[in-house]
Amino acid sequence: MIAVLDYDAGNLTSVELALQHVGGAAVVTRDPTVIGEADRVVFPGVGSAASCMENLRRFGLDAAIRAAVASGKPTLAICIGLQLLFDHSDEDGGVACLGVLRGQVRRFVFPAGQHTKIPHMGWNEIELNGCHPLLAGVPAGAECYFVHSYYAEPADASHVFSQTGYGQVRFTSAAGRGNLFATQFHPEKSGEVGLAILRNFISWDGTCP
Repeated sequence: MIAVLDYDAGNLTSVELALQHVGGAAVVTRDPTVIGEADRVVFPGVGSAASCMENLRRFGLDAAIRAAVASGKPTLAICIGLQLLFDHSDEDGGVACLGVLRGQVRRFVFPAGQHTKIPHMGWNEIELNGCHPLLAGVPAGAECYFVHSYYAEPADASHVFSQTGYGQVRFTSAAGRGNLFATQFHPEKSGEVGLAILRNFISWDGTCP
């Protein structure tokens, strides 16, 4: 069973349906007991760092996420889920996040006169950095769907599995360690490439050789 965390962050139904489409038995829940008993955990969401962290704490899901990662069960974070895994986000005047991965989350800032839109929205290439079981079968030059104004800067380069260029910024588009994998893009909105990643997730044993 796959637990999809519900902390009022939106976009949960599309994640649940995409997982079911590739053969996963997914349930949307905010019950820490259900999450603890799940075989796999998905931490999706859209929204701002401050409100999302407030909701995670209110529902006790901050502890549930840390426990899932510590237990070794396969865990996938998506979009704001990726950002909240890090130590701190610059959003909303500065927010302390989960600290599961070391690093900071920054806002896109571009020089005056450079007409690069914020948020970064739409299809963009993910440049693979090494290999990961969830990226098996993803071809070079693959494009995925993004919607975000902030991006993560991991402190440990070994935690970076793909990067993407936007304007003059080259940012981390997939990160993780051990049984944890996280994407800044939305696999559930990324066509066949995204479905391949979700399909890999439901058969992943949580190890990363």
